[in-house]
Amino acid sequence: MKTRLLLITLIGACTALGLSAKKQQEIIPTGYPVTPVPFTSVHVNSGFWGQRLDASRDVTIPLAFSKCEESGRYENFIKAAHPSPEYHAEGFSFDDTDVYKTIEGASYRLSNYPDKKLVAYIDSVLEIVAAAQEPDGYLYTSRTMNPANPHNWAGPERWVWVEKLSHEFYNLGHMVEGAVAHYQSTGKRNFLDIAIRYADCVCRNIGDGEGQKRLVPGHQIAEMALVRLYTVTGDRKYLEQAKFFLDARGTTERRDAYSQAHKPVLEQDEAVGHAVRATYMYAGMADVAAITGDSSYIHAVDRIWDNIVGKKLYITGGIGARHAGEAFGDNYELPNASAYNETCAAIGNVYVNYRLFLLHADSKYFDVLERTLYNGLISGVSLDGGSFFYPNPLASTGNYSRKAWFGCACCPSNISRFIPSLPGYVYAVRDRDLFVNLFMDNQAQITINNRPMVIEQSTNYPWDGDIALNVTKGSGEFAMNLRIPGWVQNSVLPSGLYSYADNANPTYSVKVNGEEVTGDLRNGYLVIDRKWKKGDKVTMHFDMPARIVKAHENVADDRGRIAVERGPLVYCAEWCDNDFNVHNILVPRKPELSMVERPDLLTGMKQLTLPVQTLGYNADGRIFTEEKTLTLIPYYAWAHRGEGDMTVWLPAEISAASANPPVTAPREDNGFFK
Repeated sequence: MKTRLLLITLIGACTALGLSAKKQQEIIPTGYPVTPVPFTSVHVNSGFWGQRLDASRDVTIPLAFSKCEESGRYENFIKAAHPSPEYHAEGFSFDDTDVYKTIEGASYRLSNYPDKKLVAYIDSVLEIVAAAQEPDGYLYTSRTMNPANPHNWAGPERWVWVEKLSHEFYNLGHMVEGAVAHYQSTGKRNFLDIAIRYADCVCRNIGDGEGQKRLVPGHQIAEMALVRLYTVTGDRKYLEQAKFFLDARGTTERRDAYSQAHKPVLEQDEAVGHAVRATYMYAGMADVAAITGDSSYIHAVDRIWDNIVGKKLYITGGIGARHAGEAFGDNYELPNASAYNETCAAIGNVYVNYRLFLLHADSKYFDVLERTLYNGLISGVSLDGGSFFYPNPLASTGNYSRKAWFGCACCPSNISRFIPSLPGYVYAVRDRDLFVNLFMDNQAQITINNRPMVIEQSTNYPWDGDIALNVTKGSGEFAMNLRIPGWVQNSVLPSGLYSYADNANPTYSVKVNGEEVTGDLRNGYLVIDRKWKKGDKVTMHFDMPARIVKAHENVADDRGRIAVERGPLVYCAEWCDNDFNVHNILVPRKPELSMVERPDLLTGMKQLTLPVQTLGYNADGRIFTEEKTLTLIPYYAWAHRGEGDMTVWLPAEISAASANPPVTAPREDNGFFK
């Protein structure tokens, strides 16, 4: 097969460094009051995220492409192009999406690392994808390879099981997301035209019109993807189709909480059911709200966000408490050892918070996004980019390890598309406002108030709180909105779900060309409105002490326990740094935290230590205590050195102490509920 030969060269080609000169691409309008600065305009250089992006380019994306080949994903398209009664659709009905998602991630990286061999490889894959598309645009290999005997989740005819297991609309959603990214990055239409033809097929056949079927996606994502297709093409039918999918939800045959169809979306006020489906739907609601200006959509998604952040969000930013159904639990149901916290759900949580920022221009959404990003999301992929978690628990007795791949590969392929998209989250603009939301080494080409500018950001964040922003090209009057993170303002989250339980009082300072800037914050941003010119420099300093956190008393699993964080990073205690059982400890009432530089450990980090007492039994069977020093590492870095005990929440009250470690629930890594 043509792709096999190209794959061999691709794995080497993806490691080639260097950014060729390229013009800044036009910002695509989204309908939101705030407009993202696109990934094509921001180049992340080095540092914490440079390492992650390099690992994605060099390892994750080539691995994902190779797995698509080895697992028969490409072969499914070839079979669909030449249907036969001899073919039997195996795997999952959504396996096509792994191809689309990997192309999406590769496209994001191409914008900053042009690579002719990678472009040729993607084109070769798209050739077999295009050949599998039916004349009317329908593209679903699980049926097309053998229409008389399709995949056993597909149903006997098109669409009839789309609200259950067929994932036909889910496949469309990921196809569109990948196609738009590919078009933005390369300017080529070969993938976009495939996606448009399938979207047109869906629009013709699904809806309230005569001869149409009234159905909604069983697994959401088509809603947000179709809005994105509308912003690229300007064809309003895609927006109308997305709104139909949302408006019809809860009124068709499927009406269960698992798929958020228990009531119409505008009546929902609590996050329920499958967490990935839910967040994709909430993101689609925000997209429709932004473009249509429908306040009822805005109010609905705001209510749901309040519920998540106030009652259903883990300290790591993870969501989805239950293994059963990969689902949200009840309010304040946040178990640690049995937490599911699917990696895909963390990605979905980022999508929702980002859209709400674009809608409301409030930094609180980035406070949640940043917490999720640095903890519950990147914990799902190893530092080298080559192994993955499906669930991300907050405690373990040693039966968790990242895997090189999964039969249900939604999480690794989702990681392969998300990490390379990160440069698009750093900056945003609104008229004459520039928003600086994330802190990482980068160079950005940004048009602000109709004036082209180049801004360079340098920092060692998240290891320290010093950030420098340099205007290296251009001049003009605009307002620079600098996000002041909630954690430096003594706010763990923009809710009462968690709070700091120490006496620390961190501060921050901002200077322009050496002169300190003061003023009240506007929606969490320090605003500097002035005429900027080449050579201007902004420096920011955030105090970054290690902090003690406690949970709301209604979170039963965290009562009598504390957690430790520093800056945006949540820490955990792991077996390999401690010569005792990390579950059998007691933290003093006044913990004394110290920091240890470890440039040699796991690409470099800052460990934290604190004195604790361990609990055990002596020879007579009596409980005794022993003074020890507990070492903690950032949560994202756990499980890199073998399987063993780990915990985020540490016992700090005698009533909570136990000589027995927590019981870890059985895992459901196979993604059955997908």
